[in-house]
This record gives sequence, structure tokens and C-alpha cells, in this order.
Amino acid sequence: MKDLPELVQDIVEATKKHEQYRDKECINMIASEGLKSPAVNQMLDLSHDLDCRYAEGENDAQGHVKKRYYQGQKYMSQIEDLATDIMKSLFNTTWADVRLVSGTHANLATFKGLSLASKNNKMVVTPLSCGAHISHDYTGLAGNILGLDNINHVYNIDEFNIDAEKSAYVIRAAKPGIVTFGGSLFLFPHPIKELRAVCEEVGAYIAYDASHVLGLIAGGQFQDPLREGADFITSSTHKTFPGPQGGVIMGNPNSPVMEKAVKKIQFAIFPLSASSTHLGRLPALSIAALEMKVFGGELAIQIVKNAQTAGQYLCENGVKVLAENKGFTKSHQIAVDIRSFGGGNKIAQDLEDANIILNKNLLPYDDQSSKGDPSGLRIGFQDVTRRGFGEGDIKHLCDLMLDVIKSKRKPAEVKEDVLALRKEFGKIKYGFQNVEEALNYIKKG
Repeated sequence: MKDLPELVQDIVEATKKHEQYRDKECINMIASEGLKSPAVNQMLDLSHDLDCRYAEGENDAQGHVKKRYYQGQKYMSQIEDLATDIMKSLFNTTWADVRLVSGTHANLATFKGLSLASKNNKMVVTPLSCGAHISHDYTGLAGNILGLDNINHVYNIDEFNIDAEKSAYVIRAAKPGIVTFGGSLFLFPHPIKELRAVCEEVGAYIAYDASHVLGLIAGGQFQDPLREGADFITSSTHKTFPGPQGGVIMGNPNSPVMEKAVKKIQFAIFPLSASSTHLGRLPALSIAALEMKVFGGELAIQIVKNAQTAGQYLCENGVKVLAENKGFTKSHQIAVDIRSFGGGNKIAQDLEDANIILNKNLLPYDDQSSKGDPSGLRIGFQDVTRRGFGEGDIKHLCDLMLDVIKSKRKPAEVKEDVLALRKEFGKIKYGFQNVEEALNYIKKG
């Protein structure tokens, strides 16, 4: 192994290469990644000291700082309270907690808190094979860390969604403490309204993992979980919601049962799972929230249009895109069955060689032991949309992808066209170019 100074030199060089490669030379289509605006990045640069500081303690029923155990907190507490209120305002909630450092952390605290509040370790979840996040599953956080017993929703593969009627029977029979919705391969709104009554009947809390679609929710283009019956939203803040990496939980504690749940979730955050909560990201999160207030509707509409355009175009050109009968998607992503062209592993690597970055993905009907080489690809459109791609640009991008998928040209040849296409989109849209522009917008408003 090299000595430490050489290793540091190498990591500096690798970092520079990464920034050039992924930000300037690649077309990024991984559905779980986001793209920050120049203003959000500038706000991160303005928060260096805050990023060094430490805060731990208790929050009150509004999500505000109640008690902290360190000195020097007067502005830090103000920043946390303001970021909390900004997220509450954007999503029309009465309670939020922004101390979570990731979407998985938000799930950990929520699942633990709700299991404590309900005194029930059973949780009904979307099957992992049908798009749930690993943190929901018995093989991941929910089972191996929290010890929750998972019972699967009934999933209709043809509809690519939870079967509400059959899942109602499962919920009645299982009598869980928690019922979850949302996930990672997430094409269509989940049936919260249809299952709210049966969840109330058995005394289950509803937790909705919005990590992938939080920006679409903010833009009014997917579904409105809290108005449809969810008790809590858990989410990351860096996918379709274009903020810095982090997490959030939100809800409307308007009854003693809900107030109890909030207290248990807060207990699960501190002291159970967080100490320092990385507050340096909160000013940038707040700028991203303002951007979603101003540009979110337009951005969400275009993201969905681009995803649907790609689904239709790829389908018309001989690629199997799932959920054709439902218009392919109502979210930021599509699912593609690529078996006839060599499988997900091969095609994802070939596309990477052409500087088109997306991920292989298990599909619901796959052998679930085939994680290394699944049938599918998951393709996300939030990054390219924010760079300014419209429907015509998406079709051109799909032509480049088809050249690789169908082996019309070698990836290295396609890469030259990808580099040329990427150079056409040098400015991030649907956001502010600097913090001063955001402040000027507020002053004019």
C-alpha cells in the first residue's frame, strides 16, 4: 500500500476526475440521484462552519428545538427551526423533523417509533421484488436491525401496483402496527385512499416512503400522501427533490394517537439513532425548498413527460418497457425488460461505456436470486430534465441508447455523440443560479 501522502494525492486526483466525468461528460439517469442548482451548491459553500458543529437534544410537538445539550447553539437552533418550518410550509404539514441524515435514517426512526407507539412489531410492506426499498424488508433494516415482522402487500404485476382489494384482506388478517407505501422502483401512485379505512380498522399507522417522488409531490404531479390518508411521509432530500443529501419525516399530529407517534419517532431519532445531525445541509435544503415552491410544478410536469416520452419511444423501437397498458409511468422513472438484448448487467455496463449512467434492476417476475444479472433496467429522468432536456432531446438520447442496446454501434462510438449531446446542456434549469437571485426573487415577491 502507498504511504499516506501519496494516498491523499491520489484521492484529490480521483475527486477531480469524478467531478469532470459524472458532471461534465456523462448523461446521468440513475433514478435515485438528484441534481443541485448553483444556488443550493453556493449555500453549502456558505455553511462551512455550521458543518463542523454539533447539536443533539429534544424537539417539541412542532418539530422545533426544545432542548440542546451543547453551548453555542443560538443560531444553529434558529437555522434548524427555520428549515423545519420551510419544509412544513412547502408540504402543508404541522410537524416535520429535518434532523435525519438520510432517507434510510428517516425509515429507521419512523418504523421504530411507530412500532413503539403501536406496541406492534408487524408491518405490511410492498414486496422487495416489486419495488420496495431494502430498508422496508426483513432482509434489511426493518427485519435485521429493528426486528419487525414483514407481511407483504398483494402486488398486481400487470398493473405494476399494490392490489388494494386483496391487500385489505392481508391487513385485516395480519393486524399490523404499520402499513407502508412507496418504494424505489415506483412508477404509479400507491392506493393509500383505498386502504386507509382498513388501516384505521386494525389500528395501523400508515408510513409513506416518498424518497423517490418527493419532488413530484412538491410539484403536484404524483399523489398527495398526507391528504390521501398517510400518517407520515419519510424521505430523502436528494432525488426528485433537488437538495443536498439528507432526510426528513413529516406528518400532521392532530390527535392523541398521532401525538404519541410523533413523540416515539422523536425518541427514535434522539437518543436512539442520531447524535450530530449534520446541520450544515439545512440552509441548502431550504434554498431547494424555495426552488420547488417557485419552479416545482413546471419541473415535475416535464420530468413525467420526459419519462413517458422515453417509455413510448423505446417501446415503439422494439424494447419492452413495463406497464405499456398504463402509459409506462406517472413518475420520474421507467422500467425496461432487456433480457432479449443480453440482460440488465450487460446492457447497463455497455451504456456506462458510452457514458450513459443508469442501473440494472430486478423486475417483479425475475428470479430474486439473480441480483447480479437481472432482466431489467431502471431509468430516471430527473437529472436530464433539470439540465434542460425536452421531449425531442429525450428521443435523441433514446436513439443513442438504442444504438448500444441493439449493438448497432460500439459503445465507444456512441460515447462521442453522448459527449457532444452533454455539451449542449451546460446550465441547470428550474432553479436559481446563485443565492442572491433567490433573495431578489423573495424581495420582489
